[in-house]
Amino acid sequence: TAWAFATAKCKAPMLFAVLANASEERFHEFKPQELANTASAYAKAEHKAPILFAALARTLEGQLHEFKPQALANTSWAFAKAE
Repeated sequence: TAWAFATAKCKAPMLFAVLANASEERFHEFKPQELANTASAYAKAEHKAPILFAALARTLEGQLHEFKPQALANTSWAFAKAE
């Protein structure tokens, strides 16, 4: 959902904020590709979400070994762009 809005170039800061809050609590349920897509969506939308990226970083620590190369590259790009 965040990815779809980011891809559509929809500027909806309140929506991204609500999605971030909901996602942060459930990252432990996300698959690697879903984590990569979430990170990419926020970076692509240029929506500042430092708490979301901190939660992503904590979750990634235990899952990086499961990432396919493209998902890892996309996640790395998202973190670089988010800074």
